Amino acid sequence: MSPRPALTRLAIAGAAGALVCAAAVTPATAGVEGGSTGGHRVGGHAPRLYKGVVTARQLLLRSEPNRGGRVIRVALKGDVVTVYCKQTGQRVDGNPWWYRLTDGAWAWGSARHIRDLGPSPRRC
Repeated sequence: MSPRPALTRLAIAGAAGALVCAAAVTPATAGVEGGSTGGHRVGGHAPRLYKGVVTARQLLLRSEPNRGGRVIRVALKGDVVTVYCKQTGQRVDGNPWWYRLTDGAWAWGSARHIRDLGPSPRRC
C-alpha cells in the first residue's frame, strides 16, 4: 500500500485545521459594513470595531496592557487605528485604559494617546 493517500489526507487535515485557527482569531464583523462602523449601528447590531487616531508623536504598541509588555510595533501621530475593545491596565498619565488594536497584529495601545473617532470602545 502506498503512503501517498495517507500523506494527502494528512495535508488536507492540516490545511483545514489552519483555516479553523485563522477564523478563530479573526475579529467578528458580522452585520458590519466594510468591517468597521465608526460607531454606527448596522441592522440593529452593536458595532464590533471602533476607530481612533494616535495623538502622541509615536505610540509603542505592546503585547500586554502595560509599559512592560513587549513592543510589537509603533504607531505615529495621526495614524488611524482600529480598536476591538478596551481594558484597564497600567496607568499612563493617570489614564488606566488600554485599547486592543487589530491593525496588522493584535497589540495594546494606551488610550491616553488615542483619541476616539466616534463612541468609546466596549470593554473586552
